[in-house]
This record gives sequence, structure tokens and C-alpha cells, in this order.
Amino acid sequence: MKTVKLVDLAKTIRSKNAGTDRITFDIIFREKENYELVRKSGALSREKVAKLFNIPESRIVDFVEFDPAFAIKFTINRLVPSGSFGEGDIFGCQQYPPLLDVEIPVED
Repeated sequence: MKTVKLVDLAKTIRSKNAGTDRITFDIIFREKENYELVRKSGALSREKVAKLFNIPESRIVDFVEFDPAFAIKFTINRLVPSGSFGEGDIFGCQQYPPLLDVEIPVED
């Protein structure tokens, strides 16, 4: 089966702070068709995100498919608060790259 990378379907893939203890991720699509393709593929789910980021599912506090905005959003708990000693991404903006290469199955 043919696949397309998520980065080639989404308009925006980003991560950012959601308070001092959480990071939120947004995958936003320009077209409803691409949003529906990804949503229906099951390539992004709590379980798959946990595996992708190598974290327990319990760290994912929200996972939302938001139809009005053609967006998939999820939020994870940080291991340590933003700005803590040894924490490497104060703004949470460098956490999204594993999402870029997620393969989405498409019909030939």
C-alpha cells in the first residue's frame, strides 16, 4: 500500500508549552480531505503517539480530533516543569519532529 508522510498532508505541525507542566501538539490541515484521511487511518491515536514518543500512554492527558478546525491535538505531561534545571526545551517548541515522518496509508 502506498503511504504519504504526515508532513506532506498537514499545513501545520507544532509543539508548544501548555503551562509549566505540559506540552501541547497541534496538527492542522488546510483541506478537510487530508484531515479525514489522517483521522480515519488511525495513524495518530493515544497508543500510537505514546509509541512514537516512547512515553507511557498515561502521560498523554488529552487527545482530540477537532473537526471544525481540521485539527488533531494532544497534550503530554512534562517529566519536569518548564525551565527546571536540566530541562532542555523551555518553550516546548522542539518536540514535534517525530510527527513529521509518520506514514499515512493512501489508496493508489
